[in-house]
Amino acid sequence: MAESRTGGAPTVLRVVLGRRLRELRRRAGLTYDRAAAALDVTHATVRRMERAEVGLKLPYVEKLLRTYGIADQGEIDSFLALAREANRPGWWHRYRDVLPEWFSAFVALESESHVIRAYEPHYVPGLLQTEDYARAVLRAGMPHASGAEIERGVALRLERQRLLERAEPPLLWVVMDETVLRRPVGGPEVMRAQLDRLVEACSMPTVRLQVMPFAAGPHPAMYGPFHIFRFPVPELPDVAYGESLVGAVCFDRRDEVSAFQEALDRMCAQAAPVQRTEAVLEGLRKELWEIG
Repeated sequence: MAESRTGGAPTVLRVVLGRRLRELRRRAGLTYDRAAAALDVTHATVRRMERAEVGLKLPYVEKLLRTYGIADQGEIDSFLALAREANRPGWWHRYRDVLPEWFSAFVALESESHVIRAYEPHYVPGLLQTEDYARAVLRAGMPHASGAEIERGVALRLERQRLLERAEPPLLWVVMDETVLRRPVGGPEVMRAQLDRLVEACSMPTVRLQVMPFAAGPHPAMYGPFHIFRFPVPELPDVAYGESLVGAVCFDRRDEVSAFQEALDRMCAQAAPVQRTEAVLEGLRKELWEIG
């Protein structure tokens, strides 16, 4: 997709299987219409299966595999087993009461990546927020939400953070603007605790933090925050993700993602080196103690 609003949040496995079905169809030399005729459905159904926009109905999948020339029953059974797994909702489905559909796509991407790179000019990234900082951010962003909704949002954010506690966590590499660390969120005590959390994160082997100082001047990504996700399966391209107040946009065309990667690489060169981040955070924390 060159550019599209995120809809539902398929698992990465479902996306992979959809792409595999597309490859098998093309290898068999069949059009959407001919594949759809085998199922007695419209070509849109086949197209949506390949794009992971719908669940994978097992009878449809089996019929398509046979139509595409897959005769080995073991291979078919293996594919169907993967399809069953892919159809299971992600853990984030439990929070659908407070999780906007467009943001569920972000959580899905985040949960199944093995490299997450980001630029954040406004807030500490959700994966590194303390509970009190997250609560303050959510209250600011959801001024009309009830207390119960805010607490559900906090619970979701904390569960997302379990990603960093996995046996094989993803590499999280974030460039934060100095503004993030100087913007008072929740008061001095909350900010001190948040800075402590970031200092702790600096010691984690799979977390790299850099701070873009004011003194660095303008940089290539001043237009807003974004993430780049990379997955542990070769079938999936890198995905760049950006959002607004009411929706999100994903990019997976190589030239578009490359533009985000180049901007982030340039910022990494301008920002404080990873090895200096802890000292920068300690200095800011000291300033907070002097202020309050």
